[in-house]
Amino acid sequence: MTMGELESNSSTMPKMISFLSSLLQRVAESNDIQTLSKPHHQKVSVFHGLTPPTISIQSYLERIFKYANCSPCCFVVAYVYLDRFTQRQPLLLINSFNVHRLLITSVLVAAKFMDDLYYNNAYYAKIGGISTTEMNFLEVDFLFGLGFNLNVTPNTFHTYCSYLQREMMLLQTPLNIVVSDYNSSLIMGKSVNKK
Repeated sequence: MTMGELESNSSTMPKMISFLSSLLQRVAESNDIQTLSKPHHQKVSVFHGLTPPTISIQSYLERIFKYANCSPCCFVVAYVYLDRFTQRQPLLLINSFNVHRLLITSVLVAAKFMDDLYYNNAYYAKIGGISTTEMNFLEVDFLFGLGFNLNVTPNTFHTYCSYLQREMMLLQTPLNIVVSDYNSSLIMGKSVNKK
């Protein structure tokens, strides 16, 4: 899937949101279980809430998609950023306490990097249900966590689209088939961003 295909097919985007939310839901649930068994291996960060938000990851992503009006490729790029972030911060696992803040921040950063026109941090804060001050702080922390590595090559974009397409296939797999374990990496432990 190319950026052009993603942007020209309006029915693809809601599916992409579903696939991304399903993937993140499974990663968060897996890491929640891992955190319960090994709490000292989990880093608490500015992205962690005191309690998990009541809104589902799917509904939150749909909300961001509906109100942010960023280009569709921003969601794939946000996925790349989330994976890069977790690779650079191995003790900060995506879980139900931080996934929502990581999502709104990654989409904000992707929109600022990819789009010519984008909303300001105050608007994204309203979409995300957080204060503008918190949004600003999360953005800075996320950028430093990424090492300001924001460029996404077409090859990397294609690779992450392929992982999301694989996610689509997993969602269509009958329930009696066991799917391989996920770890904290968003692309099942394989890094596509080798330096």
